[in-house]
Parts: sequence; structure tokens; C-alpha cells
Amino acid sequence: MNPYLLSVILGVVEGLTEFLPVSSTAHLRIAEFLLGINLGDGYWKMYSIVIQLGAILCLPIYFRSRIHRFISTFPHGESGDRTALNHPLTLTMIAFVVTALPAFLLTRIIGKHLESLHIMGAALLIGGVAMWAVDALFGNPAPGASAFRQIHTRHVEEMTLAQAIWIGACQILSAVFPGTSRSMSTIAAGQVAHMSREAALEFSFFLSIPTMIAATAYDLFRTLHPKHGAPNPLGGMHIDAQGWALLAIGFLVSFFVAWAVVAWFMHWVRRHGFTPFAIYRIFVGVAVLLWIAR
Repeated sequence: MNPYLLSVILGVVEGLTEFLPVSSTAHLRIAEFLLGINLGDGYWKMYSIVIQLGAILCLPIYFRSRIHRFISTFPHGESGDRTALNHPLTLTMIAFVVTALPAFLLTRIIGKHLESLHIMGAALLIGGVAMWAVDALFGNPAPGASAFRQIHTRHVEEMTLAQAIWIGACQILSAVFPGTSRSMSTIAAGQVAHMSREAALEFSFFLSIPTMIAATAYDLFRTLHPKHGAPNPLGGMHIDAQGWALLAIGFLVSFFVAWAVVAWFMHWVRRHGFTPFAIYRIFVGVAVLLWIAR
């Protein structure tokens, strides 16, 4: 395959799946198998980090006005009813911290064998079923619904400390089990905590900024400093003009596709639920497991 076309395809896959609740890790691994490339190779390892960075950077730019408003109203909030402990900026960082340390320790203990297609296929399937059930129960409750199903938080500005801790804890699943999807775990956790679809989705985006920056930085550090004296996959690697061009293409494609996905997804959720994504996850999970079995 033409390397430039390959770079475009991988950039599109990353941009499309990074913020949708379908797992970008699983889709990149599937693309790796289908396209016959090795994302563990030194150059392609660097490439995967670069295109993920492209997707990450679209968020602070897309939400720049919201982020500026949060910063300018810290710590009391727009309505004056927030404190330094429950302001959206603080809650985002608390949820990040709740995720970061346990996820780091667990991934070091469990090891890389969880990055297999068997695990990803199962995570896609189980996560799809869970997401479908959560959205059916909590997504759009009827006016007379029981207190168990009612929405208590319609905007991120109304979130509580307990909700942030709960969402951060649930995000650990996506760090430990690739294929679970970071956005799926945070969105579903928010809905279970009686947040509206819009609030759960927006907080998922905000939380992904520090989470993905930290994860990408750690991934780059781990690549540059392998364990136990293992060879550095980037060591001595020479990138020619074509290699730099492929990196630039993948970065830009991922950035603009992710931007379009975030804008579309925010609009979609205001009118629809997450059920189509749950069905897609179930279909892809079953397909991956059948593919491996055969």
C-alpha cells in the first residue's frame, strides 16, 4: 500500500475512534493486523504516539472558551456556588489523580499480555452490553421515573466531588483493559452517577485532556527508556524526508478528524443516546473474537 495513503488511513482511524466510546487502541490494533504493519516497530511506535498527540491537541483548542471560563471563574464558579474543592477544574484533576496511580500500578503488575486481541474483543463486547444497559436505564428517564433513574446533574458546573471520584475510579478499567474505551467508561460512570448524557460526555472530554497527555508522555518515556536494559526501539533510528512527511500527515489528519468527531458527537448526544455505539461495540467485539477463533 502507498505509505501516504497508509498514513491517512491510520490518522483517520485514530481521529475517529479516540473520543468515541469504541476504543481507539482496539481499532489501531485491528488496523495493524489488517494493513500488515507492526505498530511495535520503532518508527511506527513513534508514529502512533504522534497521531494520538494530534487527536489530544484538538480538545483544548475546541473547548478553549469553556476552559477559559473555568479558569476565569475559579474558585467560585459562574454562579458563585463553587469552592476550590468542587470547582470543575478541581474535580477534573481529582478524577485524574484517582485514575492515575492505581492504573499505573495495575498495568505494571498485570503486564503487556492484556494488549491482545482476545482481551480487546472481550472488552469491546462486554463494554458494549454494559453501555447499552446503562444508557437504557439512565439516558433519558421518563418524568415519573424512580429516584434511582432520575438525572440530578445536567451541567458539568453542577458536579459533586463524589461523582468525580467515581468517574475517575471507573476510568481505571480502560487503562488496565485495552478495548474498554476511556470515553465509554467515563460516560457510563457519569450516567450511573445521575449525570445527563451531555454532562457526562463533556466531563469525559475535559478529563481526557490530562489523562491522555499523561498517558502519551508515559508511553513516550517508556519507549525511550525500556525496562531491564532492553534495546531502545527508537535508538539509532533514522527518519528520512518521507518518514517526516508521514508523521506530519498522520498528525494533521488525526487532529482535524478528531475535531470533527468531537463537534459532531456533542451535537449528536443532545438529540440521541449512546445505543448505536453500544451496538457497534458488540458487533466488532463478536467479529474480533470469531476472527481469532478461526
